[in-house]
Amino acid sequence: MATTAAAPAADARPTVETPWPVALLSNKIRGYIERLGAVWVEGEITQWGVSGGNVYGKLKDLTEDATVSFTLWSSVKARLGEEFKQGDRAIALVKPNYWVKAGTLTMQVLELRHVGLGDMLERLERLRKQLASEGLFDASRKKSLPFLPHCIGLITGKDSDAEKDVIRNAQLRWPAVEFRVVHATMQGDRIVGEVTAAIRRLDADPQVDVIILARGGGDFQNLLGFSDEKLVRAAAACATPLVSAIGHEADRPLLDEVADLRASTPTDAAKRVVPDVSDELNRVQQARARLGNRLTGILATEVDRITQLRSRPALGTSSWIIDRRAEDLTRSVARGTELVTRMVEQADNQVVQLRSHLRALSPQGTLDRGYAIVQVPDGHVLRSPAQAPAGTDLRLTLAEGRLTATSTSESPK
Repeated sequence: MATTAAAPAADARPTVETPWPVALLSNKIRGYIERLGAVWVEGEITQWGVSGGNVYGKLKDLTEDATVSFTLWSSVKARLGEEFKQGDRAIALVKPNYWVKAGTLTMQVLELRHVGLGDMLERLERLRKQLASEGLFDASRKKSLPFLPHCIGLITGKDSDAEKDVIRNAQLRWPAVEFRVVHATMQGDRIVGEVTAAIRRLDADPQVDVIILARGGGDFQNLLGFSDEKLVRAAAACATPLVSAIGHEADRPLLDEVADLRASTPTDAAKRVVPDVSDELNRVQQARARLGNRLTGILATEVDRITQLRSRPALGTSSWIIDRRAEDLTRSVARGTELVTRMVEQADNQVVQLRSHLRALSPQGTLDRGYAIVQVPDGHVLRSPAQAPAGTDLRLTLAEGRLTATSTSESPK
């Protein structure tokens, strides 16, 4: 039969042999928490529900992802003197309470005040100066919108009037335009996370030419999420042109400063992103008319210029050009013939002279004058009698033939 372990002392360290009862652990947790006492905290009211006169809500950290539940008793609520709602930023004096029976922790609100508008504006102004010093508001980094976007990315609330206004006005102006719609929370503590994720999602879509972030206006506190640093930096890093259409003229959120274009309303965003098809057709017709008039004027000017040229005496009759050129050609032919004849005569005279000189200097001319060429049998020309002893056969070349002879001895005189 199992035996129950002896209960440890309240200040003893629990072990596997001497564990604490749940009640002891719960009481220790309550003791630790109650020692914290009442503290002032600041955050955004993300839930505000009234039941039986009491308020049960949640308070979220302004920058981190941290939330606590709180309870505001009706007696405290009655003496607040201020009205609160979801989305308000507040400073609360809370006392943490741990309910042992249920094992839950809640914050009992003892005092609740709105965060001063001046405080919030001061924080926004500090963030604005910081982002401006980094160049995120510079006009040089803003991207121009495409002339005719094929696909528009739209970030807005589900079934919102802003969504209907943007799509209706855009399609009225250019029926062929397409949309990639991403729904996101446009109010409350989920603005930053959902809108930032939507911007990155559409920016990664290669089909999206431009992104419109549209909301139908709202009070200053409801739009504070659009001045969150994380969301603003995500918009600044977006490679796709981004249009902010929050629709809040006063106290513009920081998103308007980093967006490539700020539109006053969702309808204004649709009109500025999508050209009107009828207006564009009219511009094309006007351009064609201006081009036609310009070409007609140029042609008329050139026709007049040609007419003036043709009316000049020099161009009145074209036959003078042919006659003048014919005379020039006749003179050139005559001159050419004369020069060629003279050159041929000179060349003929030179040939006659050269022929005479050639004949006078040729061996045949010498032979014609009665001389002869005497050769010995080996072909050498005989120049001296000593070269032909008596009895040597000789060959004599005359002007009109050849003879043979034999040399004889002859005493010198």
